[in-house]
Amino acid sequence: MSDTPKIAAARIEVERSRAELIETARDLQARLQPKVLANEAWERAKMKGADLAEDAVDAVAKRPVAVGGVVAALTMFLARDPLKKATVKFYDAMTPLFEPRSKAVALKEKKAAKPVRPIAKRPARTTRRAAQKKTEKA
Repeated sequence: MSDTPKIAAARIEVERSRAELIETARDLQARLQPKVLANEAWERAKMKGADLAEDAVDAVAKRPVAVGGVVAALTMFLARDPLKKATVKFYDAMTPLFEPRSKAVALKEKKAAKPVRPIAKRPARTTRRAAQKKTEKA
């Protein structure tokens, strides 16, 4: 059987479309390989990091005093234990000898003494025998 020119043209179009679809599938398969995806992610992260660093440098250049204050506060927060120890040593070195060196005792709260409750007098206990004697007498 011979195909009509319309059917032949449709078959050629189907083959061309099939070839394009296969080529697109191959391209997608190549783009979705883990190695390619990892490389693309790495490149994007590098670009984003460079942009952030550039923005940070611009911000520091615009407000150096504010950035210096933030860095100083962060440094003091991170080094609070060594700073506290150094301050105590400095204070101890600067206090005269006649003052007590141990401030911990002076800083403790003194507890108030509890009021003493007077002991209440209890009525004398009576035994059963004493109670029976009282009833017998009555």
